[in-house]
Amino acid sequence: MNITTTGRPATDVIEPHKLIDHDLFDQLTTRIARAHNLTHEHAGRIMKQTLAFLYACAHSPGTTLTPSPEVDLGWHTFILDTHAYSDFCQRIAGRFLHHNPEEPGRDKAAFVARLGDSIQAMRSLGVTVDTALWLTSAECSQCYAGCADDPSPNGGDQP
Repeated sequence: MNITTTGRPATDVIEPHKLIDHDLFDQLTTRIARAHNLTHEHAGRIMKQTLAFLYACAHSPGTTLTPSPEVDLGWHTFILDTHAYSDFCQRIAGRFLHHNPEEPGRDKAAFVARLGDSIQAMRSLGVTVDTALWLTSAECSQCYAGCADDPSPNGGDQP
């Protein structure tokens, strides 16, 4: 029996690395480590949080969630493996989870608020948040840390 003191129903803890095949997880982790000169352990943490973020996107339709700059590195790495990413999206969300980079110069306060929304969405789904990867000042070199899930009104399948 699960007991919670927050007033919310208790949820099972989601293990993000188990959302994909072990070999794919290892391949993606290795790519992140090599591309960004990181330890395999750190890259694995990034990949776990990427999967957790995408799980939250899948289970939070109609909301705009945003990854941290480090988590976005994992999303960029995963999305480049188009077949595996597309299969993952269909299995987890029943639709493609679009990556929507924002233009540089966006509203920093809004970005921080969306990060908070993302963290809350993950926690509400029973996903452990690695706060060190979410509360970072690192900059994303590809989209200036302004990427977001694109929850289009027609289910995310159309641009």
